[in-house]
Amino acid sequence: MVVKIRLARLGCRNHPFYRVVVSDSKTPRDGKHLEVVGFYNPLSGKDDEEQMRLKLERVKYWLSVGAKPTEPVEYLLFRAGLGRQGGPFEKFSFAALSQEQPTNVDDSKDNGTSPEAIFSIGLQV
Repeated sequence: MVVKIRLARLGCRNHPFYRVVVSDSKTPRDGKHLEVVGFYNPLSGKDDEEQMRLKLERVKYWLSVGAKPTEPVEYLLFRAGLGRQGGPFEKFSFAALSQEQPTNVDDSKDNGTSPEAIFSIGLQV
């Protein structure tokens, strides 16, 4: 059984309210869950204490036994201080974007209008 920590939506239309729940990955979003470990209210103010509350000890327990948080929950855990060292978006590599891309500034060639020059995005084939 794969256990996930995810959000279950509550509240009315246009007024979302989420519970942070631990559930089996095969159950529906608002279906049966194993435990409620907190809540998240995106409509309350950012300075308001009642925007998010988590039972940190229970979250640590579920993470220690192998529960995987979804991306929104991982972001909430990062904001609560339980995130990984690199942050919630550690799995995305931005190194390829920061490398210097080749430019076609050399005026001695034919103005860089060849198809290879137009579609050069730095991919290595």
